[in-house]
Amino acid sequence: MSLQVIGAGFGRTGTLSLKVALEQLGFDKCYHMTEVFEHPQHIPVWAAAHRGEAIDWHALYQGYRAAVDWPACNLWREQLAAFPEAKVILSTRDPERWYESVMNTIYPSSMAAANSDDPGLRQFGRWAEEIIWNRIFDGRMDDRDHVLAAYERHVETVIAEAPADRLLVFEAAEGWGPLCAFLEVPQPDTDFPRTNTTEDFLAQHASPPEPADE
Repeated sequence: MSLQVIGAGFGRTGTLSLKVALEQLGFDKCYHMTEVFEHPQHIPVWAAAHRGEAIDWHALYQGYRAAVDWPACNLWREQLAAFPEAKVILSTRDPERWYESVMNTIYPSSMAAANSDDPGLRQFGRWAEEIIWNRIFDGRMDDRDHVLAAYERHVETVIAEAPADRLLVFEAAEGWGPLCAFLEVPQPDTDFPRTNTTEDFLAQHASPPEPADE
């Protein structure tokens, strides 16, 4: 099985909804940060990949047909090189709303994990801190302008570098239409999934870190 869809959008851009949608469309399974929770042995593999070391992408993604969210979105170029026939989906949302969502959900959650007394949570949190908050945003998450500039730069880079004929810039609010047309699959009769909103996150949040999405 080969990866057919590569998600290049940051977490909290509707990535969990996109995962559910892709799986509903037959791209099952779709890798997401939730998979790291279930497979902590993947953490050192992702850490190595982020250091620029060669990893076996086919082994990591065995059983998966798509990948979205962090940590995959950071290394979309490397995955496209490994799976050159794959299509790229850049999930986006209003940058200001994205920043507020991140700061209300996954950032404090992962930082709390990084300082947890639980070794497993601490490993996860420190890994997330390194590959997301430090790597992408220079550890300056409280600097709104800096973070928004990094977000917008990422969007611009993907649009500039991904093959135009295999790239979809997508907001979850657009629903099934553009996604199904891009993937050349029939459009379901059901509503487009909407899951893991900020309200959902805050209502469900306990001690373990939660998946990244809207």
